[in-house]
Amino acid sequence: MKSNPIHILLCLFLTLNFGGETHAQSNVQYDVVLQGGRVIDPETKLDAIKNVGILKGSIAMISTEPLLGKEIVNVSGLVVSPGFIDLHVHGRSNIEQEYQLHDGVTTALELEWGIENLKEWYTSRQSSALINYGASVCWPYERFKAINKDEKILNELLEMSSNGQSDLAKMQDRIQHTFTMGIESNQMNAVLDNIQTSLAEGGIGIGVPIGYLPTTKPEEMYQVFKLAGELNTLVFTHVRQPDIISIQEVIADAMLTEAPLHIVHINSMSLGSITMALDMVESAQQNKFDITTELYPYTAASTRLQSAMFTEGWQQRLGISYEDLQWVETGERLTKETSEAYRKTGGIVIMHMMKPEWIKTGLAAPGVMIGSDGMPYSKLAHPRTAGTFSRVLGKYVREDRVLDLTTAIEKMTLLPAKRLEGISPMMRFKGRIQVGADADITIFDPNTIIDKSTFEKGLEFSAGIEYVLVNGTFVLNNGKTVSNVFPGQGVYGKFKK
Repeated sequence: MKSNPIHILLCLFLTLNFGGETHAQSNVQYDVVLQGGRVIDPETKLDAIKNVGILKGSIAMISTEPLLGKEIVNVSGLVVSPGFIDLHVHGRSNIEQEYQLHDGVTTALELEWGIENLKEWYTSRQSSALINYGASVCWPYERFKAINKDEKILNELLEMSSNGQSDLAKMQDRIQHTFTMGIESNQMNAVLDNIQTSLAEGGIGIGVPIGYLPTTKPEEMYQVFKLAGELNTLVFTHVRQPDIISIQEVIADAMLTEAPLHIVHINSMSLGSITMALDMVESAQQNKFDITTELYPYTAASTRLQSAMFTEGWQQRLGISYEDLQWVETGERLTKETSEAYRKTGGIVIMHMMKPEWIKTGLAAPGVMIGSDGMPYSKLAHPRTAGTFSRVLGKYVREDRVLDLTTAIEKMTLLPAKRLEGISPMMRFKGRIQVGADADITIFDPNTIIDKSTFEKGLEFSAGIEYVLVNGTFVLNNGKTVSNVFPGQGVYGKFKK
């Protein structure tokens, strides 16, 4: 963990002794030197050919002068960027993390739904993760615990967390039915107590996926936001329905309770009304409310066919029909008959429901971050699971010129890091190429970077990401995964005890 006093003192020492340009280099030998790359730091606006010295997992020197290193890597012609930070993933294992790694991601966080039994899950990932990991408190699970006293089910889910085998689909299926039940005042108090207990176990804010639990009563939702406002802790929410009214609902709750709010994938939640949705978020920000949003760079969404998203009337709500649904297990497009059959058995579908211009509008909007919403591994999983960040840099920066390179990097690194600093102070050391920052670094070829996964052929590693360092350790070297290194560290919330 890098937010302790020793780390702060180290950063101050490095800044005072090595922070500026020096022409008389000392005899410091760095663990790694990245030589001759185009270094881009979105916070200081640095964009120049530099050498970067890494020592004890942190960036210790940025200079035009030659540096001594135990390992010197020539990265000329490549961009040296802060490692990409993904606020919105659902894959919980190294299988998904390897795809994320090849997409330049150095920190992947499950913040929309959150993770049950956080303490056990964090423990299960220690010393075994390729990249940095973390999660929010799973509000649906804390509610489930407060009203469900079936010890057998609770112990089963606890065992899954302890073994690092948390299953998102099973978790959702277990608790979804309980949201049709009312909740008594003493149970609501227990929910709020449970949330605070999980925050103390390291949770990064509160995951509030109302969209999967749309029968949640407004007064109950308001109480969760009220707690978040009192604690000044972030709410990450999938809104109730893909419409403007649902976006207004969470913005109103955040304004009334002063809860910090992050609305996930605004592209699939607003659809053709994305301009209005973005305008509401911007207006809230201008009025000093702490509200942000994100999107992913694909025109299709993905979720479980058995979820509440597909209750009666889904065609009208989403503006699509059966043939717009693609069954992940086989890649087939659905019919009324197959849709009804698969909904009973359960599984994941891809929903082709957005227009390219909506995505461009969201990407170009100032302050909108990039989040993958990456799914659990399946060969034919949604391409965003493996290609989100490379697609932004390849298609939308290089090819379509929707935004410039520095702005795109800022949306993937600095903005998510700054979004989390209030709830997770250690994020102050991520999302930057600066002396004292964690050496989470992604090095890519701006001329070749592109996503390779497709809806038809499935997941494939992205192209153009050449090197990735996590806490100063190479996890990707010359485009290849480095074997048997697990430098990923837990990212924790400020309430961790």
